[in-house]
Amino acid sequence: MLREAIYHQPKRNWAYAYDKDTVRLRLRAKKNDLTEVHALTGDKYAWEQTKELIPLTKYTSDSMFDYYEGQVRPPYHRLKYAFLLKSGTEQIWMTETDFQEEEPDEPGRMFQFPYIHEGAVFAPPAWVKDAVFYQIFPERFANGNPELNPEKVEPWGGEPTPFNFFGGDLQGVIDHLDYLSELGINAIYFTPIFEATTNHKYDTEDYMRVDRHFGDAETIKRLVKLCHEREIRVVLDAVFNHAGKTFAPFVDVQQNGAESKYKDWFHVHEFPLDVKDGIPTYETFGFEAHMPKLNTENPEVKAYLLEVAEYWIKEVGTDGWRLDVADEVDDAFWRDFRRVVKAANPEAYILGEVWNESSAWLQGDQFDASMNYPFTEAVNHFFVKNTMHAEQFANSIGRQLSRYPHQASEVAFNLLDSHDTPRLLTLCEGDQRKMKLAALFQFSFMGAPCIYYGDEIGLDGDHDPGCRKCMEWDEAKQDRELFDFYQRLIALRHAHPALRADGTIRFLQAREGGSQLVMERQNEEERILILFNRSEETAIVELETDTDDWNELFGEKHRIALEDGILAIELPAYGYAVLSIALA
Repeated sequence: MLREAIYHQPKRNWAYAYDKDTVRLRLRAKKNDLTEVHALTGDKYAWEQTKELIPLTKYTSDSMFDYYEGQVRPPYHRLKYAFLLKSGTEQIWMTETDFQEEEPDEPGRMFQFPYIHEGAVFAPPAWVKDAVFYQIFPERFANGNPELNPEKVEPWGGEPTPFNFFGGDLQGVIDHLDYLSELGINAIYFTPIFEATTNHKYDTEDYMRVDRHFGDAETIKRLVKLCHEREIRVVLDAVFNHAGKTFAPFVDVQQNGAESKYKDWFHVHEFPLDVKDGIPTYETFGFEAHMPKLNTENPEVKAYLLEVAEYWIKEVGTDGWRLDVADEVDDAFWRDFRRVVKAANPEAYILGEVWNESSAWLQGDQFDASMNYPFTEAVNHFFVKNTMHAEQFANSIGRQLSRYPHQASEVAFNLLDSHDTPRLLTLCEGDQRKMKLAALFQFSFMGAPCIYYGDEIGLDGDHDPGCRKCMEWDEAKQDRELFDFYQRLIALRHAHPALRADGTIRFLQAREGGSQLVMERQNEEERILILFNRSEETAIVELETDTDDWNELFGEKHRIALEDGILAIELPAYGYAVLSIALA
């Protein structure tokens, strides 16, 4: 075995408390190198009475490594452990300090998980495991109250620009809650709804006030109440990295310069405030002069923003926050933010906008999840752009699973497009076959899938502002067949816990250079196979099985044949099948 590839360390995603009684252990090894992995575990103060050899199974794999995982319930919430590694006839023990031929005879030099402190267990809200999110950009979803229209509002459905307005508001969302319920949505993520000057509202003017063109405090309270009556959760967007140019403290700094009592609320390099060669003399989001960066290490700024975070949870009853540009805000602020929000509502969902690998924020002290753009990228490369073959895709997904504690993956925010990307149908160049394959994977994978408003009825659009066009409410102009597909897909997910956090994940077929993919989701009651053919040609997918008693859950009926223990399923070009068999 290749010892240099074998890795483990306590804490983070390698040894972590899954709940108040359970520790999960994870070990990395060279791909296809080990044949067995066990952990020798016990309590350091009662080693002989508690020691136990537990198996680790292959949790996931990537292009270079296998990741093994197992769990143990320490009788006294303390854990000492070592690993027994086998590769064919070769066997070796791994401790904290070295590899050795003989079983360790005492726990002193073993790895340690000192104690499971219940208050420190990373416990994201359970409801997210079963959530199907729908992202709404309020200004473009529906105009429910024309009296709130901004000046120079344009006719609904016109060409979107970075600066125009169409009059979308919160009443428009209220008016279409029946539509969302019909689709099967049970969670909404709103882009910002607070007072601001732009159509996107990421330049906050007043964090304690609903934008006057969207409604008022009573409107959002009514919306949240109506959503909760339908068992729909509501997550708002918090822009705490930066404010807007019309934010009162920043206006004061613009007017009074170095004499402003708010000058330390921001990161000012030079007074008076100015823009030189396109670069502001103060820090901003990007180099946007109208979005000054907030100094969240300033006690007054922190106190103000934490008051905002608590208010909308406690007073309005919202179910969580999505945090804009979350990776550019200091970690200490987010730790205090989590304490305040979870005190107001322990079931609140804290979702950070991080576009890259985000394990540093997913240790239980900051976010519950991040916007899973690495997932987005992998799905788009395989199903949409054809720039990744099946083995590469499976490895990419496996790498992502290996990076996070399991409970973080259970509530990951899995999106395929958003207000910051081209729409999925546009990425697919109008080919709905590719779009459906991508959506099927999204909805059959662990985590919370999110639909960007209008995708389900065929809305297209390129990069901002094209991806922010008005929702189409004329049914004659909607793609109702696509709506039916999404509706059935959501119902499938709701009906089968094995497709959600309850199910294990394995790729049964993902070949190098291949275009066919078979993913298995399984729990104690059911085994589900999801088959994909990302090819212009009809494909026969063959799988080993001892029965042909499979039930087709979703999609067209397929020709299925069983011969000599091989199940053969014919998939058309860009076709799919979902098969299940009961286990109990």
